[in-house]
Amino acid sequence: MRGHGNLLINTPEIELWPGGLLRARSNHDARALSRARHVLRRKRDGRFLAADLPEGLLPLVHRLMREDGIDAALDALDCIVEYRREGLIRVGELPLGRLEERLAGLGLDADGYESRTGLALIAEPDRLALAGFDRFRRPLWLHPAAARAWTHLRGAAMRDGVVLDAISGYRSHDYQLGIFERKLARGQSIEDILNVNAAPGYSEHHSGLALDIGAPGEPPAEESFEHTGAFAWLREQAGGYGFVMSYPRGNPHGIVYEPWHWRHEPA
Repeated sequence: MRGHGNLLINTPEIELWPGGLLRARSNHDARALSRARHVLRRKRDGRFLAADLPEGLLPLVHRLMREDGIDAALDALDCIVEYRREGLIRVGELPLGRLEERLAGLGLDADGYESRTGLALIAEPDRLALAGFDRFRRPLWLHPAAARAWTHLRGAAMRDGVVLDAISGYRSHDYQLGIFERKLARGQSIEDILNVNAAPGYSEHHSGLALDIGAPGEPPAEESFEHTGAFAWLREQAGGYGFVMSYPRGNPHGIVYEPWHWRHEPA
């Protein structure tokens, strides 16, 4: 298997993953992924679309050139050298127009939601840095600034004898939209879903600057995390690394208390 890189290139419909990080779902994909420098992955459902091999691009689906967003993804692939030359400094944002159309399709009143919660739409970054792996051994993608800060934060905690687990980091608009679509299909109403899930486009996870943090042996994303030594350490030390708890009790957005959810605020 090729060694993986540390940069995910993000486009509105398709992600460009570095080779060596994705698990194949078939023998055909396994052969291609084992040699891929990059893999084009559809954000909507995680389908592998093409493998960038040393000898050229290998389609993994029929009619690759008819895929939504393929032109933008191929343009990004052509610019991969420039992305790597720039490193993780020049981070841009993806446009929000496609998201706004899909919110309207869900029947979600974005204006009413924003006025009620005080939240605004959050754009996805056009690149993300690999910040290690989460508790479930999934690649942990974060905004480059948050990735650096998380590495320093976790290292400082370990030196103090405290283990911090990453539960999850960046989540795409498509990921959040999928949650809503599945719950709507099961008969839940938009109002019921919004009681437990942020509206697509309004989660801090979209920015790559937020991550959910846990402690070994503790269930993920539960209020009981506040009783752990890890949470006590974060309360004292996280601010020095640019992290703040986004949703304390009584927060103005009406979001339930989330002691596990922390956001990096770049200096």
